[in-house]
Amino acid sequence: MRDVNEDASAYADGQRATGESIERGGGGLSVDALLARVRLAASPGSTGSGADTAASRSADGVADCASPVSAGLATDVAVPGSTGSGADSAMIMRAPAGTHSALLGSAGDVGDSALAEPTGVVTDNASLGATGIATDSPSPVSTAIATDPSPSQPTGSRADFTPPGSTGSAPYSVVGSAVPQDVDGLAAAIAAAAGPFLPEGHLSPDTDFFDAGGSSVGAVELVAELERALGMEIGLDDVFADARPRSLAQRWLSTGGGTVTSSDPGTSTTPVPAATWATAESGAPVPYGVSESPTIRPTSVRAATDTGTSPAPGTLPLSAPGTLPISSPRTPSAVGTTLQPGSGDTPYGTARREDLDQILADLALADRLPWTASAEPLPPRRILLTGATGFLGSHMLLDLLRHSDAHVYCLVRAADEEAALARLGEALKSYQLPWSSEIRRRVTVLPGDIRRPRLGLSDVLWNTLAHELDSVVGVAAAVDFLRGYQSLRQSNVIGSLTLAELAATGRPKPLHHISSIAVFNEVGIGSMGEDDPLAHVDRLIAGYDQTKWAAEVALRRVRDHGLIVTAMRPGGIGGHTRTGAYNPQDLSSGLISAFGRFRTVPAFRYLNSAPVDWVSRVAVGVICEPDAWGYDYNLTGVPNTLDDVVRDMAFGGMHVRVQDWDEWRTDTLARLEAEPVPELDFLTRVLQSPTALKLCEATLKGPAADDDRTAALVEALGLRPAARYDAQAQLKTFERLAQDGLARLPHKDDQPYLWFSETTEGGVGPVGAPADTPCSMALTLSIASMYQLVKERRVDVSGELMCTAVHPEPLVVERGDVWIRPEEGIPQQHGLRHQLLCYRLRLCDADGGFWWLAGRKYARARRDVWRQTRTLTVEIGREGEPAALAGEVVVPADSYVRDQIDGIKVDPRLTGQEKRAAKLAWLAWFGLEMGRGLLGPFTRAAADLLDLRRTPTLTEHNR
Repeated sequence: MRDVNEDASAYADGQRATGESIERGGGGLSVDALLARVRLAASPGSTGSGADTAASRSADGVADCASPVSAGLATDVAVPGSTGSGADSAMIMRAPAGTHSALLGSAGDVGDSALAEPTGVVTDNASLGATGIATDSPSPVSTAIATDPSPSQPTGSRADFTPPGSTGSAPYSVVGSAVPQDVDGLAAAIAAAAGPFLPEGHLSPDTDFFDAGGSSVGAVELVAELERALGMEIGLDDVFADARPRSLAQRWLSTGGGTVTSSDPGTSTTPVPAATWATAESGAPVPYGVSESPTIRPTSVRAATDTGTSPAPGTLPLSAPGTLPISSPRTPSAVGTTLQPGSGDTPYGTARREDLDQILADLALADRLPWTASAEPLPPRRILLTGATGFLGSHMLLDLLRHSDAHVYCLVRAADEEAALARLGEALKSYQLPWSSEIRRRVTVLPGDIRRPRLGLSDVLWNTLAHELDSVVGVAAAVDFLRGYQSLRQSNVIGSLTLAELAATGRPKPLHHISSIAVFNEVGIGSMGEDDPLAHVDRLIAGYDQTKWAAEVALRRVRDHGLIVTAMRPGGIGGHTRTGAYNPQDLSSGLISAFGRFRTVPAFRYLNSAPVDWVSRVAVGVICEPDAWGYDYNLTGVPNTLDDVVRDMAFGGMHVRVQDWDEWRTDTLARLEAEPVPELDFLTRVLQSPTALKLCEATLKGPAADDDRTAALVEALGLRPAARYDAQAQLKTFERLAQDGLARLPHKDDQPYLWFSETTEGGVGPVGAPADTPCSMALTLSIASMYQLVKERRVDVSGELMCTAVHPEPLVVERGDVWIRPEEGIPQQHGLRHQLLCYRLRLCDADGGFWWLAGRKYARARRDVWRQTRTLTVEIGREGEPAALAGEVVVPADSYVRDQIDGIKVDPRLTGQEKRAAKLAWLAWFGLEMGRGLLGPFTRAAADLLDLRRTPTLTEHNR
């Protein structure tokens, strides 16, 4: 394991051992004890023996939360005081019997968007938020986790939210009210101000703005509204970091905006490891234990049952003493982060302290899941899939149906089954995937929300799935590079633990978790192998990176409890190689779009990306192969280097300039500001966010990801091996990007990529008369990019026509094209001449008149093949009139090789090696097309000779 901080001696020896021990889940201080120590050191009012007593009591209380709390049992909540000693240092509150507890998460797909706004991506879900509903959850995890109430859930929502401590029943109003100076009142005011920017029109003080359906544009408007209505100057980055009104209120007041007070005396601002539901006198559930809130009290929950009591119904009993976990591969410990109590200024400690505290608290939740037996090593027959409406999830759904006999249950965020089914169908169609009656027959949609307790499902349905499913696949995730850990944790961390809880309940089931290569997104990391240590979490800046790290490390702890957990880490997920479907919110798609549009690229080491069809197929192969379960896989394909990207774009006619990262960022932002591209608004916000810039820097400066285990599995399963996501693979995606305005394909008006000259000599005459009038052409044939050859088989033409029968002066080619093997070389009117080339020219004479010229080169089953490739049959006429002249012109034999092979010119901006490669690519492609064209008539003649039919065909009468 890599040292947490090689340069700081304070992090050595005991502290480092403690951090590593915490990550492994064994030995040394427990997470709860360390959190108690951190809170004790950070609390200014904790002094004397009373502080020790409070810290000890808090740590013990958190550890006791692992015991199941059955419905109807009373719960003691200990609230430590800031001063005093002994029993006087804590106030015991008695929670009513049957207190609800819940486990909450959020849904989404890796690299995908369910919200219309680019940066607020929560795939698999529209904007149905969590509510204040709490289900009776007998699981050990659910009893320790609070839900953030949200008004967007139709059942149990609190539209008429009254701020804590207020006496009236009407909702808080911002208009005409003074700025509250206490956290509760200010949080209610912020929630009221945020309501107009949400789909449901209102927000709870403890609900994240983005989880309730807010967008990044709405966040900008919210910041402006808070300044206008309340005089609060809050930075946009603060909103993205944690968009709960209560957290915003606490942060603003603590920085000098007001006095941090609360309607409830004796409160503490110390963050706690887990949030629990307490019940206020009014009977409404009030969440405690949410970090950053001054009204939140660290709680110590003690179940009324002792540890020897059997688990509550619906959960697996703990394994008997001596029972070993499943025989899964040894998982190297992720790098543990030593948190120096009371200090946040370390050479690499750039993550927020409150985020690190919350991460440690979330990791502790994994230890509360029960021990479980090994799942049966059989291909799955009934699969639960989350994130099926997202980019990767939708492709995985189709691959699961294609390559297995399983019935798939799709968790879709919607109000009811009808809406969920419609949403799933629309998502599949948007990615050009089929949505047929056969697919609907093998798919069952479950209206729910991964952020909700028990996925938002009823107890009956939860228990039914727990005993009938034989595989759980978690693809859902909130993908947003601007939001912070606190804003994303419900979606990406708690949601993953909810799926682990389901997998561990009832019959043992494997959990297949779609993680991300972002778990390595530390600037300067040395390697990204499948078994390499993960990044130092305190050096992960972006909330997305932190949540993916926390989810994977938490599931590693769950793996130690006997649950089979497979982690699959895609990198950048590129578009489909055949349909061109792409994820517009994927960072790699945004970068490639900017590369092609502005023709500049930042200097980078590697781009770890692979097309979605390959990532999906390999992931499904892992799910359906029991021998592959329980390992970690990097689904990153073959990395692209800077040279690869520059060369691919050059071959496509897009000559790019390499810039330093800072220079490229500044230049790109300037261009996007001068010429706004709505489809790239999310990239603009990413390039302007200091947090997201760290993610980009780590992505561009990171090493190539190693995928040895994945490559071995692909070979063993007989799947298509990974190939570099090059220009050919990106062809369809580039076309879709250009259609949607995200990219710009090469145009014939661009500087030619390759060109050569062609001269012809011959004669023309009136149609039906001898061609005795001299006629010649001096043309330049060019291509703007290899794309136009691959896509259209077309060459651009410019030059002059000299023919006195048309005009005494030369005619200029205003626009011209040459098509290679038009219509696949099929003969016209069932004739024997196969088309090789077709010329279409629009000519302009010296008097301003316009003419047209149509010419064709034909291939026939004759021995003069050399002359056939040089002879052009032409027709000439005035624009809008039929042909007046016809004849034949021929490329002189002595000029053909000189002009069209040796005389090829290439863009001077290319290097010598690239020029040679461009010439060879053109000659190889053109030679292959000519060979296919010449082969056609000879193949047809051979077929006629071997035809023993007595009745001649229509074309044989005149032979």
